Amino acid sequence: MSTPRIGFLIGGVQKAGTSALALHLSRHPEILLPDRKEAHVFDTPDFDEQWAAKEIDGLYAAQCRELADNTSALAGDATPLYVFHPLLISRIHRYNPAMRWIILLRDPAERAVSHYFMERGRRHERLPLLAAMLLERLRLRKHWLDFGLESPLRRQSYRARGDYARQLDALFACFPQEQVLLVRSESLLQDTAAVLARVHAFLGLPDLPAREPERVFVGDYAPLPRNGFTMRCIRWLLRHERRAMRDRYGLAFD
Repeated sequence: MSTPRIGFLIGGVQKAGTSALALHLSRHPEILLPDRKEAHVFDTPDFDEQWAAKEIDGLYAAQCRELADNTSALAGDATPLYVFHPLLISRIHRYNPAMRWIILLRDPAERAVSHYFMERGRRHERLPLLAAMLLERLRLRKHWLDFGLESPLRRQSYRARGDYARQLDALFACFPQEQVLLVRSESLLQDTAAVLARVHAFLGLPDLPAREPERVFVGDYAPLPRNGFTMRCIRWLLRHERRAMRDRYGLAFD
């Protein structure tokens, strides 16, 4: 049996700096990433549970021109949806139990707002911000296993994707902690070199001097006042998720 070709994932979370990290890692000569940032192999709507590693590697080869030729490089993927759903985590474990995960974490309220404005900009969202947050569970009902490209699970999961403790519980149920690296998104922004050194060491690769990429953290919306009414409401809506993350994993977003 051949070794699975994909050895690491920037597996989440969405709107937490995954694009910036992928851009940095793509400049390492010993790393290969898909030609476009997100391969979306394990969450493709027509994923076949019978696929073996060979078939999955074929899907990646179609999205990474160098994968077949550069067999010595460490190949990865940066699809932030992967950590969100336990079914995707189980598919990845079945494909490669030795997979290494890099998970970026951002304040869940700020992440939800960034997600909302991204979908708003793509014309996938018409509701006002607080209405979208309040109606989310109703909109997602009956869509938990719907990975269609227009599914509310992808587009309107603003609060659900901030339930980090649930996601990490599912991840650690399949993968040991030494195969998972948790990174705060603000650390990547404020001390890029130190975070990249940690990531390179985690992947077993030599460190390289960090190059500052174009700014990919900047959203095309005016940030909401941190202590304004809207952000206080969103933090209140996410209070249980924030508490679970603090109590179970010792990570606070205050």
